[in-house]
Amino acid sequence: MQYVVVALLGALAAILANAGIAVFNDGFRAIVPEYLEGRMDKKALAATSFAISFGLVIGFGIPVSIAASIILIHSILLGTDIIGSFCPSGKKGLVISGVVGALYGVGIVYGLQIVVDLFAKLPVNFLGALGQVGTPITVAFAVFPALVVSYQFGIKKGFLTGIIALLVRQITAIYGTFAVNGGAAKIKLDQEGMALLAGMIIMIIFAMQEKADPNAPQIDLAAIFAERVKKIKKNLPILALMGGLVSAATSLSLVAGDPISLNLLAEGKTTEAAMTAFARGIGFIPLVATTAISTGVYAPAGMTFVFVVGFLIGNPILAFVAGAAVMALEIYFLDGLAKLMDKFPGVRKCGDNIRTAMSKVLEVALLIGGMMAAQAMAPGLGLFVVVGLYVLNKTSKKPIVDMAVGPVGAIAVGILINVLYLVGLYVVPK
Repeated sequence: MQYVVVALLGALAAILANAGIAVFNDGFRAIVPEYLEGRMDKKALAATSFAISFGLVIGFGIPVSIAASIILIHSILLGTDIIGSFCPSGKKGLVISGVVGALYGVGIVYGLQIVVDLFAKLPVNFLGALGQVGTPITVAFAVFPALVVSYQFGIKKGFLTGIIALLVRQITAIYGTFAVNGGAAKIKLDQEGMALLAGMIIMIIFAMQEKADPNAPQIDLAAIFAERVKKIKKNLPILALMGGLVSAATSLSLVAGDPISLNLLAEGKTTEAAMTAFARGIGFIPLVATTAISTGVYAPAGMTFVFVVGFLIGNPILAFVAGAAVMALEIYFLDGLAKLMDKFPGVRKCGDNIRTAMSKVLEVALLIGGMMAAQAMAPGLGLFVVVGLYVLNKTSKKPIVDMAVGPVGAIAVGILINVLYLVGLYVVPK
């Protein structure tokens, strides 16, 4: 049962990533529409996915999993994000993604220590530092509603939106932790998620106040949010299946959604693990919901409440059914929120500005992330390479998209320092 579940989990997650239906990495979720809508090619998408996620798999997911002998879900779902992005598009790509994802899922169960040991044998192991590529994304992404407001309603309202988001972020950081059940568990709201939610609310309020032009032709178009949520709703059956598999794997003590609940599960404290996972899910609602509504791409673990189901239900079959139901309910409520926004014409006009703002923010965040990773790998040299690649790319006849320069540059630095080390031109900093 364990082998079947983890194989199905890996296969379906890779297929969902390949089809652009769901990805696990919150930062990558905002990038997928760039490819789906033709503004990024497959190579740039794959390079970005690798740079954002692979360092986290090796430097975070796998070590935590090894320590507790239970798989941290990041180890599987970040990997399937990469697999899905690298496999070709179309039916052939779906099949390849499914096969490779299944093998990867099973391989993670058996090969955790082997993978870590292999990368540790590199002359200069840069994969831990590579994880920093994605560090600025979640923080920077909370700024995009302010940029949308600035584009559509002026710089003053844009600054106002940004200031409110900043205040909400800091209030959440200081006061966003709540004790429940007599202090046995804590609910910690995600500060970036709450800042993003605050910015989105302000953006929607401004959009709702914008009146439709009575002389303009009435065109029956759904708002950009509703259109993207419709895409998620269309895929509800397969997403519900994914949620069920995550719950089933959790009930078998194969996976956990975060290091705290993972360690509690390893100690046999399933109730405490469930409470921790529930608190984490509440904190992640704003981040997952708002990125899903904005991009039309969902998360394979949804808002993470499917882990709570798995902890509480020891039977994997019952956990599968309940997890699928939880995922379906999450998607249902997303649709209701989108319909509310669709009633206001100003929201519809936000569409192009949202797309532009997302691209601008992600471009800057990924460039900074690439510089941070490169600097961590090779101080000075790393920045030289990434900055050089960025400015030289501007003069190329066939430049890669700006959004991919940071991640590609970080990967290039990692490869370069290993080559330079072998020829005696690089010394590992102490």
